[in-house]
Amino acid sequence: QVQLVESGGGLVQTGGSLRLACAASGSTGSIDTIGWYRQAPGKQRELVAVISSGGGPNYADSVKNRFSISRDNAKNTVYLQMNSLKPEDTAVYYCYARRKAGVFYVYWGQGTQVTVSS
Repeated sequence: QVQLVESGGGLVQTGGSLRLACAASGSTGSIDTIGWYRQAPGKQRELVAVISSGGGPNYADSVKNRFSISRDNAKNTVYLQMNSLKPEDTAVYYCYARRKAGVFYVYWGQGTQVTVSS
């Protein structure tokens, strides 16, 4: 099992910055992909940025050059630095982790609200 706890959401003005953090606990050694998804009201959950073991980060086109994902393996924490925020970035942001143990298991955090005011 893997537990994910997000922090760092909040209200920010257009053009501002926020940093989200997701602390993972449990069977973190077998996580092969970790990152962030988001869901805006009335929309489907979508990938924001993920990072895979042995591979580089993968970003949604809408956040490239504005958001940056990083991982601190010693702290079992993944970060999402969000710059130049836009109102369309407003959503609940969910931490995501995929664990490989014969088959793949997917875990989600509880979500953290990010609101960008115009």
